[in-house]
Amino acid sequence: MLTCVASLSACMDGSAGVTRASNTFAADGDGAVQAAPQAALDANLQDGTQSPIIEGLLNRRSVLGNGSYDQVADAVLAANSRAAEADLRAATLRSEARASNWLPTLGPNVSLTSLGTVVTQLVVEQVLFDNGKKRAEREYAQADVEVAAVALAQDTNDRVMTALGLYLNAEAAKAKAGVNAAAMQQMERYEYVMSERVRGGVSSRVDHQIVQQKLNQMQADMASDREAAASAFAELNAMSAAPLDGVTGISSIGQPGPGAEPLTVMKAQAEAQRAVAEATAARAGFLPSLTASAGIGSGGSDGGLNLGSDNGFGFGTGASLEALEASQAAAAARVGQVRENANRSLQSLQTELASLRRQEAQAQSPAAQAASNFTLFSEQQRSGHRSVPEVVGIFETKVRTEREAVALKYDIARTELEIAALMGSLVNGEQI
Repeated sequence: MLTCVASLSACMDGSAGVTRASNTFAADGDGAVQAAPQAALDANLQDGTQSPIIEGLLNRRSVLGNGSYDQVADAVLAANSRAAEADLRAATLRSEARASNWLPTLGPNVSLTSLGTVVTQLVVEQVLFDNGKKRAEREYAQADVEVAAVALAQDTNDRVMTALGLYLNAEAAKAKAGVNAAAMQQMERYEYVMSERVRGGVSSRVDHQIVQQKLNQMQADMASDREAAASAFAELNAMSAAPLDGVTGISSIGQPGPGAEPLTVMKAQAEAQRAVAEATAARAGFLPSLTASAGIGSGGSDGGLNLGSDNGFGFGTGASLEALEASQAAAAARVGQVRENANRSLQSLQTELASLRRQEAQAQSPAAQAASNFTLFSEQQRSGHRSVPEVVGIFETKVRTEREAVALKYDIARTELEIAALMGSLVNGEQI
């Protein structure tokens, strides 16, 4: 018993070599000691091994180069509340606590004898053999840390993708409003010409109303685009540490690193490991375990070996064990299903990207043709061979094709970012 107590004391003062989380402290300007911020991701597990999942997260590189995308990402990450990081730290502390579960436990034992005497003891208990239950509990806690780490990476990438989506919405709306603004002077000129022709009795009031309606629609579209841009930027600024109104343009992005795996697959793998560890611990609870205990107190001292199991045997024990084996197989099957879904999503996005690029290339031809038609009709109108409403109709077509061509550019940029987000490549590992 004294040997067990001495071992426990050595563990408590840190001389037994048990891995524990440590904080780094630094003095501030007033000389006060403050805890320095720690990195949220740490590939070192409590048993001294390296987590390949967390290591893979740390080694990820962002595909966002220096430019507008990078400015938006840095601003929104600086204002991140990081709720998922709190979950990760809680899982890390649980893993630290489970890392010492192989050590003896020390606690009081108070009992009332048949003679009415209260007996108090200090009991030390050590597990000698448990069919791998304690090890499985430690593996479960470590897998729980990996699940929380991948969830943090997903949360960080999703935040950046949300911000970049708002930014692209704002930029697309501004670009479409710019097309209308550039055409507004010409459209107002046609409306003025028609009003003068109606006043002089050359044209009918119906033709003037048609031109005026097209002008009003163009002004309404421009106002709607500007409102959409302002709304998107307001929402973006609400989730960023600094205003981003001055950021403009589309940045080029790189390709995810070789061997990069979708975050959903990595999380499924970590969850499968956790499920296997949980099933192993549950199975060990049906098997006999051997413990040694010693106690000292008011009633004297005693000790001995105990043989038993956490779960008793019954008529349903066989089915329970089979269910645990089935749960392990189901965990492995879920990884395959998640991987298939991720591959399907990736292929769908890549196909959509190729289609958008084709549409962008083809959109240049209709836009050029509409501009050529407008030039021709405008010349014919000045020579008296075309009416103003006819020219306005061609001009409206020209503006519409230009707006569609501009929107495709931002649709392509958004799809490229969605592919990077699926691969978890919007944020560097150290930023997570």
